[in-house]
Amino acid sequence: MSRCHWLDTTKADYVEYHDKEWGVAVFDDRVFFEFLVLESAQAGLSWYTILKRRAGYRQAFAKFDPVKVAQFDQQKVEELVQNSAIIRNRAKIEAAINNAQKFLQIQSEYGSFSNFIWAYVDNQPLDNRQQQSSPVATTPLSDQVAKDLKKRGFKFLGSTTLYAFLQATGVVNDHDLDCICRSKMS
Repeated sequence: MSRCHWLDTTKADYVEYHDKEWGVAVFDDRVFFEFLVLESAQAGLSWYTILKRRAGYRQAFAKFDPVKVAQFDQQKVEELVQNSAIIRNRAKIEAAINNAQKFLQIQSEYGSFSNFIWAYVDNQPLDNRQQQSSPVATTPLSDQVAKDLKKRGFKFLGSTTLYAFLQATGVVNDHDLDCICRSKMS
């Protein structure tokens, strides 16, 4: 069975993530927030490194409840910096808290983060492999979303990170053309 070229098929948990989750359209705000936290934590690291720590992040970041994370204080930051179940980068931890606060502002303005993000693609997943001959790290869409989020005060979410976020949450279908999961996402 053919899967996306980037997938290390020797890692069963990675294959399961690819086959059941990566690229599946997300509409749940908590899941969107989870991917924002995880993708920003991933900056400079491999996604598999973050995937292996996902349970630790879930526990450390209040099951990705943006209301609770937005209220984390400096004492909580210090606790998280000592938590070996997550990436202990102070700037990334503080960015997650900041981003939770900004996430809530978007929810208030648009009714949900889902409404906000899906509006970029007219509520239909963008089939990017049909438009690109090879994988890319950024696109005009990721540039636009990153610029908008930066203007709104989000941190650690540049265009490359946002493109990975859009792929993971199914806003963009980037499964390889011959991948067994591609048709599931269309």
